[in-house]
Amino acid sequence: MDKIKQNSPVLFYFNHSKKWLVKISKKESLHTHIGVIKHSDAIGKEYGSRLVTNKDKYVYLLKPTMYDYVMKIQHGTQIVYPKDIGYIIARAGIESGQKILEIGTGSGSLTSCVASIVKPRGHVYTFDVDENFMKIAEKNIKKAGVSKYVTQHNLDLKTVKKMPLADMDVALIDLGDPWIVIPQVRKMLKGSGSIFAICPTMNQLEKLTMALVENEFTDIESTEHVLRTIEAREGKTRHSFQGIGHTTYLCYARKAFFGRESKEPTKTKTTTKPAKKTAKKTRKKSS
Repeated sequence: MDKIKQNSPVLFYFNHSKKWLVKISKKESLHTHIGVIKHSDAIGKEYGSRLVTNKDKYVYLLKPTMYDYVMKIQHGTQIVYPKDIGYIIARAGIESGQKILEIGTGSGSLTSCVASIVKPRGHVYTFDVDENFMKIAEKNIKKAGVSKYVTQHNLDLKTVKKMPLADMDVALIDLGDPWIVIPQVRKMLKGSGSIFAICPTMNQLEKLTMALVENEFTDIESTEHVLRTIEAREGKTRHSFQGIGHTTYLCYARKAFFGRESKEPTKTKTTTKPAKKTAKKTRKKSS
């Protein structure tokens, strides 16, 4: 039986739109429109139990999932939503033990979810240039309990001359101009390694696709994912008036070898020059 104790994470759940994610502290209370919820009343109870507030309202004590953490994180930037994250994980085949490159940490929603999948043997290496956003992401990643499996770097990969990583299984890009880093990403990916880019506009998709072809990627696919919830109630089931519609476009591709003559496919504008690739004790040839 999984019981709640001091410092346990708990989702106080009243309904779909009224829920609070907290870390239990016996001296604290949560004041809400449905009454006061004392943390101490939750200690010793099993997850799934319920409490009664001073206004006679029931609150269920649920164990938070990664979805709950993502939906409750502090937003420094626009987050990647679970409806998109789920497809990214499935399409790219992200699994335990993999090494993941992420360019554009943002608020850390995608970072946290992917880290929860690749742990305990895998790792996420995430890069960003905004220190303020990085601090917010660090807090969110820590709150999700996956800090051990994430390494944050304050580095602009658009301008590096030496690639900091090699033999990555998957690359995730969340930048306004993702096509700029495609040559660098190629150097850091394994053969047949997957790439996913988050693109808010179709113009970005066009430029990105051109860069992917030029840099010898195949299985290129662009998609949009819209989630519509259903209000299922006896005798009056209908589509919900609320929901998450368009959030972003996703572009997927895999690193391949087109058999071109010996020239580095780098027509995409970038300041990066070809360099030897090393990562710890592993060395691989650029292709």
